[in-house]
Amino acid sequence: MNINFELYRTFYVVATLGNITKASQVLMISQPAITKQIKTLEQQLGGELFIRTKRGVILTDNGKEIYNYVKQGMNSFENAEMAFSNLKRLDTGVVRIGISTTLASLFLMKHLKVFHQRYPNVSIVVSTDPSKVMRKMLKTGDLDILIAKVRNNEDKDLETVKLGELHQCFIASDAYSELRNKRIHLNELNNYPILLPKVPSTTRESFDNFLKDNNIIMSSKIEIASSSLLEDFVRIGLGIGLVTEEFVAKDLKNGDIFKINSYPKLPIKDFSLITLRNSTHSFATNELIKIILENKKDF
Repeated sequence: MNINFELYRTFYVVATLGNITKASQVLMISQPAITKQIKTLEQQLGGELFIRTKRGVILTDNGKEIYNYVKQGMNSFENAEMAFSNLKRLDTGVVRIGISTTLASLFLMKHLKVFHQRYPNVSIVVSTDPSKVMRKMLKTGDLDILIAKVRNNEDKDLETVKLGELHQCFIASDAYSELRNKRIHLNELNNYPILLPKVPSTTRESFDNFLKDNNIIMSSKIEIASSSLLEDFVRIGLGIGLVTEEFVAKDLKNGDIFKINSYPKLPIKDFSLITLRNSTHSFATNELIKIILENKKDF
């Protein structure tokens, strides 16, 4: 069915005001044009919609029936326009973010604080699933943005904007105090119990690739999915752990743990704002991206 919504809009205004002259002023079109549109609609529907009187027009029984449906439609259009306006003003909306818990604490938190202070009515949904899972969520539209370490062979459907760098290092507690201030090759370090992030992990992935490229073999005593738990295991002396240096910077400064001076130099990984290429974001998502990119140097 070829529906001319302009005809129904004219019908709605005329029926609501009960007067073609007043409708002409509201719609800003001539009275003859309104009369013509009403006749066109009546011809399409196959029946009269109005009874002409000296005071104006009144709806026929058929016209009253049609009017109830058209009124619902017009209200829906008005509500849709209002909802869009609210979204544009960021009086409502939702932003769905994928990020690791550690990177959220290290980088995202301060940006979310600024965003929430400006737009308190926008909902924020944060997912902390494995990176591989969140990339799929991004592609299916279940996430708006992802902040994560960049993979070596990043999906071509995803667009990345670098936000900063993350450095890998080995850490230890005083249970291995003999390694403090000692420069040690990774081959020699392998004589100690090694704690590594559990596969799949971008930290583990880049480290494994690094070992392969440098013909180094290291075996782990314990594999741990949680980076904070890995640090706790190191703290109680279960072994020497591979971590992202920025994540443990405070504890390194406090002296609770210390950094192993190992060589060759461990990988440096970029972390980036990742979005679906050529995607159209909501007003709220665009504003959060703007805040992140404008203040990324704060990291």
